[in-house]
Amino acid sequence: MEWNDEGVVISVRRHGEMAWVVDLLTAEHGRHAGFIHGKNKNRERNGLQLGNQVDARWRSRLIEQLGTYNCELIKARSAILFHDPIRLIAMSSVCGMCYLGISERVPCRDVFDGVIRFLDALEQGKQWYSLYVTWELELLSQLGFGLDLKSCAITGRTDNLSYVSPRTGRAATSEAAKPYCDRLMPLPKFMVDREISSPAFKDILQGLTITGHFLERNLMQPQGRKFPRARLRLIEIMSSVNPESESVSSK
Repeated sequence: MEWNDEGVVISVRRHGEMAWVVDLLTAEHGRHAGFIHGKNKNRERNGLQLGNQVDARWRSRLIEQLGTYNCELIKARSAILFHDPIRLIAMSSVCGMCYLGISERVPCRDVFDGVIRFLDALEQGKQWYSLYVTWELELLSQLGFGLDLKSCAITGRTDNLSYVSPRTGRAATSEAAKPYCDRLMPLPKFMVDREISSPAFKDILQGLTITGHFLERNLMQPQGRKFPRARLRLIEIMSSVNPESESVSSK
């Protein structure tokens, strides 16, 4: 068995003294693992950093075996972001979410395309905080757990959507939600109106609370897994931001 595909490195772990097991999120073959043997380490290992794009050739005698990778670097995203630790953490969080939340060997082209779009935006460095929330929201939808934030679940109205149900993932207006406010999650406006490009950090944190709730319930818990440390660190950093500040502290 053999195939060629484009992939993003989402996990690298040692296997013995002279090999690594590498997980790629590929365009056509989903999340897929393979060996990189020690004889290739000088040429290939340096390119196998989280977030890097590679041209991969996977080979195995039988399809159910782990198989081996030969990878050629397409884009060294980790090197591009090397001097910005916060964006590196965001990239690591995306890779970790894909590694922990996506089933192996299930084609997911939409997820791959979404990751590439976010990583491109991350390189540009503009308003990526809100785009990260949008990426998690899209990931839920791409994996079949999308939220319905287009209209109120109670009245059908499309304006003044201010809450989301943690049970159904449906939105509600502030008026319709009054009797249930204590059981609902605040819905930041930028998650409904994509024209809002610079939301406050408190709104971004509210967005991460919403996506985190549904990601944990639908992806993490069923597999007995926890969020990657990079996502937890990203939230910790954002939580430390002064509400009036336009930048994020890397402390």
